[in-house]
Amino acid sequence: MTTEQIAAPINAWAVAQQQFDRAADKLDLDPGLRRVLRQPRRELTVHFPVKMDDGSVQVFTGYRVQHNLGRGPAKGGIRYHQDVTLDEVKALAMWMTWKCAVVGIPYGGGKGGVVVDPKKLSRKELEGLTRRYATEISILIGPERDIPAPDVNTNAQTMAWIMDTYSMHVGYTVPAIVTGKPIALGGSQGRNEATARGAVYCIEEAAPHLGLDLAKATVVVQGYGNAGSIAARLMAEVGSKIIAVSDSTGGIVDPNGLDPLKVLAWKQEHGTVQGYPGARDITNVELLETPCDILIPAALENQITARNAGRIEARIVAEAANGPTTPEADAELYRRGVFVIPDILCNAGGVTVSYFEWVQDLNRDFWNEAVVNAKLREIMVKAFRDTLATSLREEVDMRLAAYMLAVERVASATSTRGLYP
Repeated sequence: MTTEQIAAPINAWAVAQQQFDRAADKLDLDPGLRRVLRQPRRELTVHFPVKMDDGSVQVFTGYRVQHNLGRGPAKGGIRYHQDVTLDEVKALAMWMTWKCAVVGIPYGGGKGGVVVDPKKLSRKELEGLTRRYATEISILIGPERDIPAPDVNTNAQTMAWIMDTYSMHVGYTVPAIVTGKPIALGGSQGRNEATARGAVYCIEEAAPHLGLDLAKATVVVQGYGNAGSIAARLMAEVGSKIIAVSDSTGGIVDPNGLDPLKVLAWKQEHGTVQGYPGARDITNVELLETPCDILIPAALENQITARNAGRIEARIVAEAANGPTTPEADAELYRRGVFVIPDILCNAGGVTVSYFEWVQDLNRDFWNEAVVNAKLREIMVKAFRDTLATSLREEVDMRLAAYMLAVERVASATSTRGLYP
């Protein structure tokens, strides 16, 4: 058996704490404050029954974690995945805290998850699971307390069910309880594209810094869901050539370039990007190591590790996914001069437009897509430039720079508020 086969699975929570520790060390953070920020504030585990279509009752496990509420209510998505663990949800909640702080929006970090493979459930079963899970976590969530959003395997319909469930409990309609809703229920224009658009705004800022012409750049995208497919389309619109993409089943490569919209149509028809006419099928491992100018990991965490970081041949790694790069891989990429736009900055467009949606719902005042995109660009560009300035001034990689900015802001809010009672 090879070392690769027996390598222990990477714990996302250990990674998140390690990343925080680096920033805390660099900032010389007060030990007491460090202990507070190193742990989540609340962790809720729920076990709830769902009646299945065949009349049987299944019990599912779900989580909701609030990491820090110093700068505002908790904010974070809900994922449905068979491999969800409490440690993963804790890590994602912590990352949300830093993500909101690095772009300067007044939220703390939260996250939720249910251990389920939603592809094995009917629509009726999925609705029953969602409504019961929302009921179980209703002791934590609220428009001024904790605002969920879509994440892996959840979408606008999932949010509509949660909004309706919560509204039924309180007796009136509460659009601001979730973000990422359908437009008809108070969703925001531009929300669907926000994560990818924010990542592309960051890439557009990074390119001139590195002397890279995006009109001549080659792009590889791992993950062809919402963020990945839209990022591919937006990069193609600025003139870049998409040479390889993948989904959970595997990838495809074509050095002459892929049409992102045609690949998406193929995936929707066949359930996979593989087999796309004119392209060669490759594995996800091969995809990550495909030589390119810009690599966009838009799948799950822990994709770039100590095992493959030395073989990543990209000038920019733009993290549209959460936690795709481990700390060991970070160090190797930095040593080799690969410019990483860290997740807490790169994919913060999603939570930024979620914030816009929440503000619009609270004010009953809705903006057009041009206004949303202009406000998003302004926030993302400022956050990128602040992070780059910190990186250059402190002579650290972009992730540590983003963490230093974020941790300092959260620490300042937490210490200024003081300890209760």
